[in-house]
Amino acid sequence: MTVSRSTLALALLLASTTLFLRAQSPQSGQRGERGTGGFGGMMGRGVMGTVTEVASDHFTVKTESGETYTIHFSVNTRIMKGGGGGGFRRQQGDNDAPFTPPTSIKPADIKVGDAIGSAGEVDAAAKSVGAVVIFQIDPDTARRMREMQANYGKTWLMGRVTAINETQVTIQGGPDNATHTFSADENTTFRKRRDPITLADIQLGDTVRVEGAVKSNAFVATSVSVMGPRPDRQNNPAPPQ
Repeated sequence: MTVSRSTLALALLLASTTLFLRAQSPQSGQRGERGTGGFGGMMGRGVMGTVTEVASDHFTVKTESGETYTIHFSVNTRIMKGGGGGGFRRQQGDNDAPFTPPTSIKPADIKVGDAIGSAGEVDAAAKSVGAVVIFQIDPDTARRMREMQANYGKTWLMGRVTAINETQVTIQGGPDNATHTFSADENTTFRKRRDPITLADIQLGDTVRVEGAVKSNAFVATSVSVMGPRPDRQNNPAPPQ
């Protein structure tokens, strides 16, 4: 299903963007999270594709599977390009990867032939998206997103912890916001940002990123990272609205 595949890749691309928007405007960040549904607490529901038509209030895109979606936008839609950080540094296991803020662009800056990702309210039946965020994707980023998408469930997992049973941890996330279980053994390492932790420190509701491999039809983790807020965000939380 096209929307499900896009959900996974867009969650990774837009996770850093969401944090940036929240820092710039807490109210906007909160509105975006309510509008897009969940992927481990990140903006997640969306569609990626190549632009085939540009209009004053929407883009038409063709997905990799050949489906056509209409991406609707308004003055409240954040349209950006560039930026990046932790999501694409996952394979280096670096939760503290430098973050480059995205740059706002105008709808007119997006042309036919560009790759874009959108996050917002998806209507799969109507093949449309009411976009909260639209992101212009450069070719290298699109390639990396496809690679990560193909490896999900094979070499890595990410999602919100829903159950812990001794050394087995169940998370919810990924395509279709599905349930996945991984096992930890004596070789598994755990950390929260720079700090080493143990399996006992992981709590229900935590968002984790897991590296590992499938062995005997079970995913065995080599490293588990709890994706907590940056320390400066903990020390200087956004003021209540």
